[in-house]
Amino acid sequence: MAAKGVLAVIPARGGSKGLERKNLRALGGAALVVHSIRAAAAAATIDRFVVSTEDGEIAAVARAAGAEVLARPAELAGDTVRNNDVVRHAIGAAGKGFAYVVLLQPTSPLRTGHDIDACLAPLLAGEAKSVMTVTPVEHHPAKAVRIDAGLVVPYAGDVAGMEARRQDLPRAYRQNGAVYALAIDDFLREDRFYVPPCRACVMSAEASLDIDTETDLAAAEQALARRVG
Repeated sequence: MAAKGVLAVIPARGGSKGLERKNLRALGGAALVVHSIRAAAAAATIDRFVVSTEDGEIAAVARAAGAEVLARPAELAGDTVRNNDVVRHAIGAAGKGFAYVVLLQPTSPLRTGHDIDACLAPLLAGEAKSVMTVTPVEHHPAKAVRIDAGLVVPYAGDVAGMEARRQDLPRAYRQNGAVYALAIDDFLREDRFYVPPCRACVMSAEASLDIDTETDLAAAEQALARRVG
């Protein structure tokens, strides 16, 4: 029987350099990791989701929120460990019989089940090899420069773009880190989440808030209040 179904992985290690114990910090009365658990549970496209952690407190909070917890080996809990390796471990432990894998990072707490479903729709319809959520860039990449021996050089080599009015430039987007999804076979073969052709699901700047600092957390608190207010 061919594999089918979607496995979502929520990586939530205990350590964090930028914001201490980040995944347990409260947002709208719930730990940060809980918001991703709720989104995964609300998404019709997710058949199974796991929280990958090495931390006992995070594991307890995740289970209390209704999540299945996958014990992460200590060697996958360091500062330099890639999400790729965490997801690969989760696939080996919980992905048997599943065709697709989804990465849901807890640092994107304003992503909803609707966002997940909208992002996965083209993947499940066979219209793409991978999908990701994006948001409009704050500053257009045509305006970016690098410094070479003290001299300013257009980062993309586009002199005309540096001089163009913002309104005349094509719209540009960036990854927001909220949702990545692709076939498990493609992920294991390519060891990356971007496999072309890749489709995008555009999210607003507010919904795309990424939590790395106290300022980010405060902004997310305000955004969440506006959403439920």
